[in-house]
Amino acid sequence: MVVLLTTAITLLAGLLLTRVTKLLHLSFPDVTVYLLTGLLVGPYCLGRLGIEGIGFKNFAEVESLGIISTVALGFIAFSIGAEFKMDKIAHSGKATIIIGIMQALTASILVDIALLVLHFILGPEVLPIPACITLGAIASATAPAATLMVVKQYKAKGPVTDLLLPIVALDDAVGLIIFAISLGIAQAINGGNLNFVSIIVNPIVEIICSIILGSILGYLLTQLEKIFFSDDHRMAMAITFVLMAIALSSLVYNFGALKISFSSLLVLMMMGTVFCNTSAYAADLFERTDHWTAPLYVAFFVLSGAELDLKVFTQFSSLLIGAVYIVTRCLGKYCGSSVPARIMKLDENIVKYLGITLFPQAGVALGMVNSAQVLGPVNGSLIRNVILLSVLIYELVGPSLTKMSLEKAGEIQPIDNK
Repeated sequence: MVVLLTTAITLLAGLLLTRVTKLLHLSFPDVTVYLLTGLLVGPYCLGRLGIEGIGFKNFAEVESLGIISTVALGFIAFSIGAEFKMDKIAHSGKATIIIGIMQALTASILVDIALLVLHFILGPEVLPIPACITLGAIASATAPAATLMVVKQYKAKGPVTDLLLPIVALDDAVGLIIFAISLGIAQAINGGNLNFVSIIVNPIVEIICSIILGSILGYLLTQLEKIFFSDDHRMAMAITFVLMAIALSSLVYNFGALKISFSSLLVLMMMGTVFCNTSAYAADLFERTDHWTAPLYVAFFVLSGAELDLKVFTQFSSLLIGAVYIVTRCLGKYCGSSVPARIMKLDENIVKYLGITLFPQAGVALGMVNSAQVLGPVNGSLIRNVILLSVLIYELVGPSLTKMSLEKAGEIQPIDNK
């Protein structure tokens, strides 16, 4: 009950702080305010007071509410799937695929190169090669949650927004492949053996299985929606299927070296894609679901802020490596999107601003960090600290940069829409 009271007070604080920033004429997106609220009530601030119900005393209390973040990410992925309408894909499909792949690969390669150079400067004891390769792979990931929330809050519309959301969705699939291959190479360097099945086959199987499962669920949702005539019942059915997809995505089957698993983000995105293209009720249901999940998103970002570990600021090596990681990843995301956009002669605003909107990084990257712990305590700890630092910076600054870029592109009005 105490944790529930803490959560309720925390959500109230997050909502009230959005009013405070408005009164102070601060133009932060709501996402950033919620993250700052999470830091305020986290273990390093109010949580240190040890007062029951006022702040999270430790990270275990925050992690105990992890189901909220899992469900929120599921709904976010489902909403992003709605951006893959066939009419949109027919108009910008080629650009989405090329830029989606290039920005992920460019970020990964540039971070790899920069960290390998730093490896020879600092020495293998401070920055091992397996950590360099793994961090380069994690650099490919982009956080869909903060980006989607900024787009929805300010009702952004235009060519940059039309490309942004599909690219963020595609980024998950590309990032999974890059990470799986890189982690396999890192394990081999770290003392293991290269395994074709784990490096190549398993990530491809995961993507294919996720697409199949998401397609089946999307089709079933479309068919079942037809037998209901109440908007409330249809919304309840959509919510039920999102929860079902999240649960089914956690299933894992091992057949020797072959592993059959699912990416929850890909499953939900695919389910949303199939549903939005096959159901006559899709547009209305997505809008209704967004209203229902609004408090869930607030909880997600507040808890994300509470999870940020400020301890990384006490370690010089993590700060240095993190700074190089952040700068080179941003450069990779920007160049990897602007150069192909210019070659394809896309809108000048896409060339200038799309890359900046791809800076945010959070949930997917943290999931990759957990998988990277197989590299041992030395590599695992370094990777975790660097990514925690980058997530802290990206999550606090990224939403504002996304808002600024979309304003510059003329796709949201430069006013406070809170």
